[in-house]
Amino acid sequence: MPQRLRLIALAGVLLLGPLAAAADTAPTDAASAAAAEVVAVAGLGQQPAPGQGPESELEQAPEAAPAPTVFDELLVSGEQPGPGLWRVAKQTAEGEHVLWILGSYGPLPKRMQWRSRQFERAIAESAEVIAPASVNTDVGVFRGATLLPSLVGIRKNPNGETLQELVPPELYERWLVLKRRYLGNDRGVEKWRPVFAAGELYREAIGEAGLELSNVVWPVVEKAAKKRKLVITRPVVDVEVEEPRDLIREFKKAELEDLECFARTIERLESDLDLMRVRANAWATGEVGVLRELAPVDQAGACLAVVTGSELLQSRGLADLPSRLTAAWLAAAEEALARNASTVAVVWMSQLLREDGLLAQFEARGYRVEAP
Repeated sequence: MPQRLRLIALAGVLLLGPLAAAADTAPTDAASAAAAEVVAVAGLGQQPAPGQGPESELEQAPEAAPAPTVFDELLVSGEQPGPGLWRVAKQTAEGEHVLWILGSYGPLPKRMQWRSRQFERAIAESAEVIAPASVNTDVGVFRGATLLPSLVGIRKNPNGETLQELVPPELYERWLVLKRRYLGNDRGVEKWRPVFAAGELYREAIGEAGLELSNVVWPVVEKAAKKRKLVITRPVVDVEVEEPRDLIREFKKAELEDLECFARTIERLESDLDLMRVRANAWATGEVGVLRELAPVDQAGACLAVVTGSELLQSRGLADLPSRLTAAWLAAAEEALARNASTVAVVWMSQLLREDGLLAQFEARGYRVEAP
């Protein structure tokens, strides 16, 4: 679906847009599944929804290399093994049932190739594949097309303020340094809400550093599953969008507490680009320990707070959407574990590595969990 129609189709979760520009874990916490579905209203970059990403083979044909960047020497190259798989198991009357979990990650080097022998063995033995959870909104294409005019100006500050008027002077000066480097003389962004301006800056910065947010894992897994004619389960949370035109109108007028998100994004780009490369390399070479140790600046948490703390989202009962997505994925995984001897699943790495994440929840429910 074209980006503008996906924007409309997801109008009911409009405020989740900033999450698509979140942390290396792309994005972090329980919101990772939500951001995998959301196209950023401000052009913050996107995570393709399951089934909508580019077609990929287990071994992708090499493409022309991108123009060199100042960090190119730090990137891994060629075919990489990717992460190992977590093994979640439980004894049943039919014997041991196993769920193999592959942790997705981003940003990663552009056009990176990966091939996991362990993944290939797991999918060859499995009957089912579980995709990351996604959001389903009931906004049709024709109805959506009528909303296009109302989307004009959606990124701008509601009262016409500029960033210079909203952002503290010292922080604004730091913004200007990064803006000149990554956005040039773009004047339009100066009229955007801080959360959207920060997202645009983040997207351009990681692109110049040779990284991209797009999910390179799920398309490979989906292609392999279709080739073997496996069942593909796509956990979905249905969101009813009532009067999306009113939602858009209210959003344009709403005040957002987004200066902390703006500040954390600036801080991250000033100090963390090199470490983004290190983390990307760690994922590509299967070094989970490095991912655990090198926690990024908590940009995602601050930007998530813009969403979950907004009155507009809370008034529509959408503030708990991230937790509903996590619950939908976990339910699908448990059902697959009960019926299949072997299942493969994909979920964002951050959801696995958190102390209270999915792995901890599996253990609390009596499953045996083994790290790669």
